[in-house]
Formats: sequence, structure tokens, C-alpha cells
Amino acid sequence: MRAQNGQSTVEVVALLPVLAVAGLALLQLLAAGAAAEYAGHAAEAGAVAIVQGHDPAAAARDSLPSWSARRVEVKVSGGRVWVRVQPPALISRLGVLLAATDSADAGPPPS
Repeated sequence: MRAQNGQSTVEVVALLPVLAVAGLALLQLLAAGAAAEYAGHAAEAGAVAIVQGHDPAAAARDSLPSWSARRVEVKVSGGRVWVRVQPPALISRLGVLLAATDSADAGPPPS
């Protein structure tokens, strides 16, 4: 029995890196989900701006949080607005892979 003293401490210390990686992966997935939601809301804001006669790209960018200012791409074609938001990531390549794109349509042009 004496040979097992400290065994659980060693096991906990060995699992700490695994727990840290799992926690970071969970946070990255949450950031990717938030980026997907923000992309949808920004696209809708741009479509509403088209209907109201305002600049859709500016409206889409203004509807996003400040952290996304350098990570957003907005395209407007006719009455459709596409928004691509890249989530923050510890590994930049991972942020590119998890980027979310959404679009919204302003509807048919008024007649």
C-alpha cells in the first residue's frame, strides 16, 4: 500500500494539459457559434438598410461587435447582403476554417 502514495496527484497533474486543451477547444467552438449568429444578424441589418435606403455594408458592419472589425467581409449585390465573420482564435488558421457566412435578401424591389 505504501508504494501508491501520491499516485492520484501524479494522475491529476498528467491530466491537466488534456483538460486545458479541452477547455480551449470548447471556448473556440463557442466563439465560432457566436460568429455564426453575428453573421446572420449583420446580414439582416444590411438587408433592412437596403429597404430603408441606407448603406447596407455600413449597417452590417455597425451591427457587429468591435472585436470583429478586422474579421468581417461584407458583399452587397442587388438586394442581397452576404456577411462573413471570422471568430477570434488562438491559431489564426483555425479562425479561417471556422469562419461563418450568412446572407439576407431585402426582397423584391419596390414597384
